[in-house]
Amino acid sequence: MLALSITASWFLVELAGGLYANSLALLADAAHMLTDLAALGLSLFALKISERPATHQKTYGYLRAEILAALANGVFLILIGIYIFYESYQRFMEPPEVKSAAMLAVAATGLLANLVTARLLYHSRHENLNLRGAFLHVLGDTLGSVGAIIAGILMLTRQWYLADPIVSAIVGALVLYSSWELVAESVDVLLEGTPRHLKISHILDDLGKMKGVRSVHDLHVWAITSEVTAMSCHLVLGPDEDAEAALAESSRLMREKYGIEHTTIQIELEHWTS
Repeated sequence: MLALSITASWFLVELAGGLYANSLALLADAAHMLTDLAALGLSLFALKISERPATHQKTYGYLRAEILAALANGVFLILIGIYIFYESYQRFMEPPEVKSAAMLAVAATGLLANLVTARLLYHSRHENLNLRGAFLHVLGDTLGSVGAIIAGILMLTRQWYLADPIVSAIVGALVLYSSWELVAESVDVLLEGTPRHLKISHILDDLGKMKGVRSVHDLHVWAITSEVTAMSCHLVLGPDEDAEAALAESSRLMREKYGIEHTTIQIELEHWTS
């Protein structure tokens, strides 16, 4: 909420400063801040929704609200990056005169606001994709402010007005780069893909080496959210093997080695017929 308040205040400052100075770099940063407002608001809403308990209709609860928010944030970032490229191209063809001193002053104060906001979100950025998306938005703004300062210095000292669209395009490229991975990870979760830090081949190998296990089939590992992983499989045991011990050992292995708390493991005996 504090990050949201700071961002809202400096969006108004940068918007007014960009219009006054006729600076695309500042206007691009202000536009990015506007998406930050939406992103931070969406993230806050998703965090509240995800705390709601599970129901008979939503047996996993509302945990994936944060993934939907992360996906929306990533899409917003991509759209704003494309828009910055478009505006940069227009100004590259006909560079307008920019009030460099005013631009530099606004960009410097904007950088300070972005650094404070980024610091607030820094330690929670790895908690889930939703918070990571919010942090990436603010990080993109910070890069935008740095770019605006560089452009302001070049225009103030050398009257090189091409610096404004060139720096804006660089910032746009950085925004696109950071947002693409966020979108890709969000889609992976929604498609119930295997989390990137886990290898199915390693899990199959470890389960297959357990005492009495003849084979493993129907193994599925998927992310419910970025911090909650689930797994299910069938273990085929040899005759006279202790099914209860195999179930306990496989559950312990998943929990302690792979960090998977939510497991559903079905025990089958080798002589059973399907």
